Formats: sequence, C-alpha cells, structure tokens
Amino acid sequence: MLSLNNISVGYKGLMAVQDISFSINEGEIVSLIGSNGAGKSTIVKTIAGLIHPWKGEILFKNAPIHQVPPFDIVTKGISMIPEGRKLFGRLSVLDNLLLGAYTVQSRSDVEKNLHSVFNLFPILKERQEQRSDTFSGGEQQELAIARGLMSNPSLLILDEPSLGLGPKLVSDIFRIVKEINAQGVTVLLVEQNVYEALDICTRACVLQTGRIVMEGQGQELLKSDQVREAYLGM
Repeated sequence: MLSLNNISVGYKGLMAVQDISFSINEGEIVSLIGSNGAGKSTIVKTIAGLIHPWKGEILFKNAPIHQVPPFDIVTKGISMIPEGRKLFGRLSVLDNLLLGAYTVQSRSDVEKNLHSVFNLFPILKERQEQRSDTFSGGEQQELAIARGLMSNPSLLILDEPSLGLGPKLVSDIFRIVKEINAQGVTVLLVEQNVYEALDICTRACVLQTGRIVMEGQGQELLKSDQVREAYLGM
C-alpha cells in the first residue's frame, strides 16, 4: 500500500531523516518506534505532505505522493492523527467531526461515517454538542481519531496517540487501534510506548538518529535483547 524509498528529509539545512526505506502492506499495523528526536514524526509529516523530502520517493498504491500537498493526500485515502490532537477547541464534537469529512461529497456518506465513529466512540454521540476543549485528554484523543476516520481513509497514521494519557486510557487507545484495523483500515503507528506498540503491530521499524536500525515482526522485536535494553528497561 505504501512504500518509502530512500527518503531523506531535513529542516533549515540540517538532516533529520536519512535514506529511510520501508513499506506497509494492506491490512497491517506497522509501528515506528524510537526515542525523542529519532525522526518518527518527521517521517509521518513527510508521508502526510506537510513537508517534502530532499530526496527519495513515496508511493501510495503505486502512485508517487512525495510532492503532493496535504489536502490532496487526504483525498487519496491517507489520514493523519497529529501528535497533540490539534482539535478545534471552541467547536463542538460534531463540528470537529464534520470538518474531518470535508473531502466526502455525499451527505449520505457523511451520515454513514458519523454512524460508524459513534459506534466506535459512544461518548462522542452522547456529547456531540459539547465543546471539544472541555473534554479530558483521553476523550480528546478519541475525538481526534474519530475526526481522522471521517474521511474514510484506507491508511490511518497515528502520531503518539498515547502521549500524556494514564495507563488505563493508553490500553483503551491501543484496543481501539486494533478495532479500527480489524475493520479493514491499515495503520501506521508512531509511538514512544514501545511495549504496547510492539504488542499490537504486525511489523515494526526501530529508528535511531534518523535511520532505521532494526526491522521485524512486533513479537520478535519484543524478545530482542537490544530492544528490551534500549526501550523497555529490561
């Protein structure tokens, strides 16, 4: 579904990501793990069109997208849930969701998508007229994910969805990610919560200082001494 081929990206003349290559197959959950500054968020912003690579190419369903603007990326079937949620705080839950559906032309399809996200997140249906900035952190994260789903993506990118959440809410978010994937949405998951990310993913890439240093199945990497020592404190 998605291929990154020798991608290098930087800011203000400084290289942040160098010669990154990996692919995502339809139906997978692929995790990018690594410490702060490893280049995870840079990669997903590049996929989403927010920044463009210095070199290399990104193919989505065999078509190049590495020079495509962000709004066109969404229409092609990629939706990113940014780190920090980035909700429209003064707007209601419903208005946030409808803004997520701006690429959907048919009103009946918008209603269908609303029905789907309300089934996944019942609290959003109950509080659809409530301002989103009155929500707790976990509720805001649910709304951010729901808004991303309103465009009917075939690939959902989640950038640090567990950031700032307590252990119970973290478990809830990862359970929801698995449910979304079971409904046919391919997922790229960027996480510092290494154990949870590796536990649910099909495959994972480990980043250090802008390079992929390890790649493999999630359960295999959980057993890796290098990963356990560097990221799990074991």
